[in-house]
Amino acid sequence: MYAFIFPGQGSQKVGMGVELAQASTAARDTFAEVDEALSQRLFALMAEGPADDLTMTANAQPAIMAHSIAVLRASGIDLADKAAFVAGHSLGEYSALCGAGSFGLAETAKLLRIRGNAMQEAVPVGVGAMAALLGVDIAKAQEIAEACAEGQVCEVANDNDPGQVVLSGHADAIARVVERAKEMGAKRAILLPVSAPFHCSLMRPAGDRMAVALSEHKPVAPSVPLVANVTAEASSEAPAILSQLVEQVTGRVRWRESVAYMAEQGVTHFVEVGGKVVAPMVKKIVPDAQATSLVTMADLEAFAKEI
Repeated sequence: MYAFIFPGQGSQKVGMGVELAQASTAARDTFAEVDEALSQRLFALMAEGPADDLTMTANAQPAIMAHSIAVLRASGIDLADKAAFVAGHSLGEYSALCGAGSFGLAETAKLLRIRGNAMQEAVPVGVGAMAALLGVDIAKAQEIAEACAEGQVCEVANDNDPGQVVLSGHADAIARVVERAKEMGAKRAILLPVSAPFHCSLMRPAGDRMAVALSEHKPVAPSVPLVANVTAEASSEAPAILSQLVEQVTGRVRWRESVAYMAEQGVTHFVEVGGKVVAPMVKKIVPDAQATSLVTMADLEAFAKEI
């Protein structure tokens, strides 16, 4: 059984998709459709940079999605035929839903532009921050978050794998996390280079904006069940998926639980589409699983022989 999984923010880099576009008409058409939908030369930014502009949330989110869908279309894989589940890490959930037919490509690009702007504008720059805790499980991370909050927001944002949990909240609280984490049992705490505190209650204004946007661009039922970030369980009904996408803005990305759930359902092969970020996490969660990353044409050609 195969699950197709899609990366989130942080997987962007200058040059992404260039080799693929040179080799695949389907990939070129994907990038062109996103450019047209956004009235922007986004693929030129992906190809040439500058990196600072590509990393901006409002650009990175549709760019990462466009790259994932370009890889998927270049592969010729029909998810309805090959996948038992789809899942995506944070914004990757939109890529997964686009691949499974819940949203059209242009519609997904527009939603992610709205989402990126909304998340950036929800909290003034410098007010929030995020930090990755290494060498801790979710229980210990929760303990550290509660101890460092001191009346401010300090919450678990991403439960990525058994040894990596990301906290999000007010900048002062996250600074306390970085200062105290080691003495509280973490191997290391790393302040993340992000411009906003994603996946915590400070993002509520962004969640409200996405509720409006998704009421105007409602998903349809996906061709493949989605394992949702906020529930770590399969969803196939459009109303539930809409609600989960709104909740996801402020809610925890339960990635470790999501991968474990898919493995429990019988998934043995996890295929990351468009990055090499979430597949390595899979191996830490389910060591016996096979995890493959599809980025280049060589990756696609090798995978075609396997599947």
